[in-house]
Amino acid sequence: MCKENEKDTRRERDLLGERELPADALYGINTARAVDNFPLDHKKTSVSLIYAIVTVKKAAALTYAKLGVREDGIYEAIAAACDDILAGQHDDAFVTEALQGGAGTSTNMNVNEVLANLALLKLGKRPGQYDVIHPLDDVNRGQSTNDVYPTALRIAAIFKLRELSKACADLQETFQHQEQACEKIYKLGRTELMDAVPMTLGEEFGAYAQALSRDRWRIYKVEERLRMVNLGGTAIGTSDTASRQYRFEVIEKLRQLTGIGLAAAEYPVDLTQNNDVFVEVSGLLKALAVNLMKIANDLRLMNSGPYGGIGEIRLPARQQGSSIMPGKVNPVIPEMVMQCAMKAMANDSAIGMAAAHGEFELNAFEPLIADCLLESIHLLTKAVSIFRTSCVEGLEVRQDQCLKHLQESASFGAAYTSTLGYDTVSRVIKEHKPHEAWQILEEMCREKK
Repeated sequence: MCKENEKDTRRERDLLGERELPADALYGINTARAVDNFPLDHKKTSVSLIYAIVTVKKAAALTYAKLGVREDGIYEAIAAACDDILAGQHDDAFVTEALQGGAGTSTNMNVNEVLANLALLKLGKRPGQYDVIHPLDDVNRGQSTNDVYPTALRIAAIFKLRELSKACADLQETFQHQEQACEKIYKLGRTELMDAVPMTLGEEFGAYAQALSRDRWRIYKVEERLRMVNLGGTAIGTSDTASRQYRFEVIEKLRQLTGIGLAAAEYPVDLTQNNDVFVEVSGLLKALAVNLMKIANDLRLMNSGPYGGIGEIRLPARQQGSSIMPGKVNPVIPEMVMQCAMKAMANDSAIGMAAAHGEFELNAFEPLIADCLLESIHLLTKAVSIFRTSCVEGLEVRQDQCLKHLQESASFGAAYTSTLGYDTVSRVIKEHKPHEAWQILEEMCREKK
């Protein structure tokens, strides 16, 4: 490295002028402008999305190496630079905000510049020697943000959805174990928070398992929608600057690199401008969030008390519940799950609004779609896993409390309506305490027989 008064910095030029950068910076002028333009201090672009973009770039580099574009060693160096990034060696070089104008161009350029400069270092050159390897002419050859970014988002989403599906399957299995363990424990069934009819706690848990089974299957199946990619469509899906050989070869390389059965879009113009697939995926995440919120809240209510509430189950105590009330323990895990579900629902609304604003041939708001979608998948995956290990697996049944509520209710009344009639049973229940009403109804049935 040169001394500070000589070459501790380098200058790069673009359409808007020149910028001075640290001499060893892996990013370039386009990234520097993006950092200046979007100082949100919100959060950086998801690493999973960065890695997916890098994987797309590696597929392109291997394709061009095979096609003999440029001299030997150039695209091999770019592919090797991709490997370094995918090994987690340069995460700090990706500095763009998750939310940015330009449909993701800043993030695509960040990747292009980092790859170009890493490849230059591998060839014994200095960062910024773009006459040897250029971020756009070489790394981004035959590509556009408009086909790279959505293709990468699909890949990142597929990998994350597989994790979520597995987490849902594990939680479903845990509820099935609870179903079997509680198949003979009777409790009071409730509708609209009011006493209804008897049921078993096993049936309660079994219903949760069934709901999660549907979520798991929906999430698993939606991967099919995401496997169609517009890579090779470039700017608007018409494949400007992308050769026919490249278009066919690059998706095959991408299939090999990801292990995902990706396919070229039948109509790339469609996938370049329309984001309804991400809306569909988000909708299924919302369905899971709804079920998780319902289940978590049910457990929270059944756990309420321990003396002044329902108290039919006891959730694992995870931490002190109050800074002023000694002995209080709150259902913090279900509450965390519910908040993650609320966030996923809010993200679904944002995704829908962003997708609806895809004017003409491109959606400028794909960064918001990507951020919300990947965040929802990540949050729900973590929430489901924590819910299972820190709450559902360790819950205890208070069988005595289940029986107490059942005996003190009039839930037995429905069993007598077919013999005595609805109005007669209602009158007896209204005029007598539950235990007395039960005895009277029993006697009335015997007399009727």
